Amino acid sequence: MRRSELSRAERRVWRAFARGEEVDFRASPDEDASDGASWGRDRTVRASVLRALLLDGPAQDGEIPALRVSGARVVGALNLRYATVEHPIRLWGCHFEQVPNLYGGRFRQVNLSRSFLPGLEAATIRVDGVLRLTDCVIPGQVQLGGARLSGVLFMERLRIGEPGRSGVKEILHLNHSSFGDDVWGPGLRAYGLVTLVGARIAATLNLEGAELVRPGHTVLDGEMLTVGNDVRAKGLRADGRLNLRGAKVGGQINFAYARLSNPGGVALRASGCTIGEIWFRKAEPIVGEVNLRHSTLKLLHIVPEVWPDVVSLDGLSYDSLTPRLPARPRIHVFQRDAGGYVPHSYEQLAASYRRIGDEHASRNVLIAKQRHYRRTLPWYGRAWGYLQDWTIGYGYRPLRAAGWLIALWAVGATAFSIHHPPPLKVDEHPPFNAFSYSLDLLLPIISLGQEDRFAPHGGYQWLSYALILSGWTLASTTIAGVSRALNRQ
Repeated sequence: MRRSELSRAERRVWRAFARGEEVDFRASPDEDASDGASWGRDRTVRASVLRALLLDGPAQDGEIPALRVSGARVVGALNLRYATVEHPIRLWGCHFEQVPNLYGGRFRQVNLSRSFLPGLEAATIRVDGVLRLTDCVIPGQVQLGGARLSGVLFMERLRIGEPGRSGVKEILHLNHSSFGDDVWGPGLRAYGLVTLVGARIAATLNLEGAELVRPGHTVLDGEMLTVGNDVRAKGLRADGRLNLRGAKVGGQINFAYARLSNPGGVALRASGCTIGEIWFRKAEPIVGEVNLRHSTLKLLHIVPEVWPDVVSLDGLSYDSLTPRLPARPRIHVFQRDAGGYVPHSYEQLAASYRRIGDEHASRNVLIAKQRHYRRTLPWYGRAWGYLQDWTIGYGYRPLRAAGWLIALWAVGATAFSIHHPPPLKVDEHPPFNAFSYSLDLLLPIISLGQEDRFAPHGGYQWLSYALILSGWTLASTTIAGVSRALNRQ
């Protein structure tokens, strides 16, 4: 490109390129690039000029060429499709009239901070350093599928999509991308679908204070996402479904102070995941279903008030559940499971209490499991369940059986002390002992030599039948409960 074809503004950029100097067209440091359509010729640069500089620009001995422009209006399409650019690119606070095309290109470093772009086509891009979209405004789509960045993707306070048009299928496409460092997006505002399907992030995904809006639809699709360190989502506002099915997170997902909402649908799907920790510390109550089925966690920090009205927790495994609370409020959560009776959930909670030495809470959970199961049985099964519950707490409260036996023993001993039953054989019987006789009626199998020597009549005969039946019932329920406890061990 001949210098005579360049405008005054373009000549400034051309001269500065060889020395890596910055050209600043801004009227003030805090101006908004969204208003750049009205900027005049004195700060307008053609995209074709920028392309010519990056592909075959002048060099100066002892200097490092670089494209460093602030506050320019870039007209035309910046086409660097499949290009290999060795020079750093810093287009700060610029207004692009058309979507830049960096598809399949290889770059050293790209900085588009505070710029306005209608969109960005950069699928399969390779960046040896960092890609910065800090404080950018992009009403259209950003295509970064299959990108490979050795450094950080910066998206702090990026505003992408348009409010009221959040039904657009996809606005930020990062599927199958690979990042050698962080994906940094605190304060990100996205009005549409953000996709990270199959993406690999070596360090941290930061979405602190981000706002993701796509009501009634999936707003973040991170199926099979891999994050080496943490997902920092403190203060996240998500209006739509977060889908993290099959994700692997080496550290923690921190939803502290977050608000997840998808009324009538799934607010969080993290099924089949392997995650170090999930924290919901001081998060707002979740609106919409939470699905954590068949996920494996080391720690889950959540209070019962944060759980929504519907959960899916079958197969969820965790080593620790915090904060430490009594069993009852935790148990109520399982009664909201979309799968109905899910025994695995109770077993996991009981095991977590057992690991911290709280056997009382563990037994309460297992009793609640049996009560929930009882509701699924026919009437005769429920009747037997009620009997086991009242008598020995399904075997987890064996002292109840002793209490019932003592009470019945006292009733029988008192009654037969008042009225001795006549002997079967007048000349062959031991001395009558009301206490031994009552105990002989209650204890199955064991004989104390009293029961078969005396024959009560009338109401006392019915009392003896009741004591015998009660003894067998208490014995059978105790044996069933002990067997269940042994099997559990």
